[in-house]
Amino acid sequence: MGSGITLCAAQNGYHTILFDTNETVIANAEKSINKNLEALLEKNKISEGDKLDILQRLVFTKNIEDCVASLIIEAIVEKADIKIGLFNQLATINEPTTIFASNTSSLSINLLQEGISNPERVAGLHFFNPAQIMKLVEVVKAEKTSDDVISTLMQLCVNLKKTPVLCIDAPGFIVNRVARHYYLEAMKLVELELATIDTVDEIMEATGFKMGPFKLMDLIGNDINLAVTTSLYDAFNHEHRFEPSILQINKVKNNELGRKTGKGFFEYAK
Repeated sequence: MGSGITLCAAQNGYHTILFDTNETVIANAEKSINKNLEALLEKNKISEGDKLDILQRLVFTKNIEDCVASLIIEAIVEKADIKIGLFNQLATINEPTTIFASNTSSLSINLLQEGISNPERVAGLHFFNPAQIMKLVEVVKAEKTSDDVISTLMQLCVNLKKTPVLCIDAPGFIVNRVARHYYLEAMKLVELELATIDTVDEIMEATGFKMGPFKLMDLIGNDINLAVTTSLYDAFNHEHRFEPSILQINKVKNNELGRKTGKGFFEYAK
């Protein structure tokens, strides 16, 4: 997600810094961005000059001191304490007006605000995978988020050629709350041996979905998808309709996370 958001911003004229503490992650992100730009070049969607301009707007770094900007978007692990810790660390080197946006798909923005200085500048900016292609972005307003911050983020999405939808902070926001059962009911059918994984995906794709639920979970990452389900399950006091599936729990236990590990509900060439 981080590399996709980075590419999207740089493509649309923004000078963008991609930061990670892991050099391998940075190298993989740079490789992914170059691969995507080459694909656009081959399809004549950008010129060689466009590609060079985009790359010149990018900085890749493992030094957090380089992360000074008017807007910071985090796309790290789905753990509130780690997100809060990162934002507080960044707050010490940025202006009080710097906007902190979380790409979280399930954590409460209100919860994040509680631990961060100047909470009025904290909001959700939930992109969908792959971020450089998918048009929808959920702009999430929490209790203390200022109207100016929301206006800025809504306009940013338009500048990025995205379709922003304003959400009030609530478990799963809009998309993940509605779509959770696309995954859970699909897995329930397989658990009860009423259908196979292949059959479910084929039928859903035949009805107009671009990707069946199992292929989509593999694309998202079974660990991330399970974390979102678990978050909603907890937020709704363990309502049965949000109960995580043993199929996915076992996939995560076996590190069968999907495309990123080469195996999930399907197998992939690495």
